[in-house]
Amino acid sequence: MVQGKTKGLQAKTGSSRHASKAAANTKKGRRAIPPKKPILVKQAAMQKELSAKINHSIERQMVSAASSGPLTIMKSALPAGSTSGAKTKSKPAK
Repeated sequence: MVQGKTKGLQAKTGSSRHASKAAANTKKGRRAIPPKKPILVKQAAMQKELSAKINHSIERQMVSAASSGPLTIMKSALPAGSTSGAKTKSKPAK
């Protein structure tokens, strides 16, 4: 058996520093690899188009809801006088 270190098993010191710098500076943006097969390319384009349409529809609904009345955060659209009636009722004693 060979005593000591051999040539092929010596660790390279320069690569660990480069790896740590590369891990610290990750790139922004998509991480997924785009599809190359024609069917998958078409499917991805359709998915992107549908999600854009859905997002646009939701934005239009939010604009119309916000412009119809005063701006409120997470409040139900109840008339002004009916908010106190539901909370004042108590359960009958057993």
